Amino acid sequence: MIVLRLDRMLADRKMRSKDLAEKIGLSEVNLSRIKTGKVSAIRFSTLDAICRELGCQPGDVLEYVEDE
Repeated sequence: MIVLRLDRMLADRKMRSKDLAEKIGLSEVNLSRIKTGKVSAIRFSTLDAICRELGCQPGDVLEYVEDE
């Protein structure tokens, strides 16, 4: 299973979700869905924008965890 670690990256960068949403041109609601893992897909362009603003790699935001 793929787990989104956006909340951890935001905390590490001391950035609020609202600020990131504004910078990447995404609604706060959609960013919140990504942050909480309530999405089944994420566009590469959105992932690119997140990584650009947070100065991170996709692997910092996405993590593979084996299903139990």
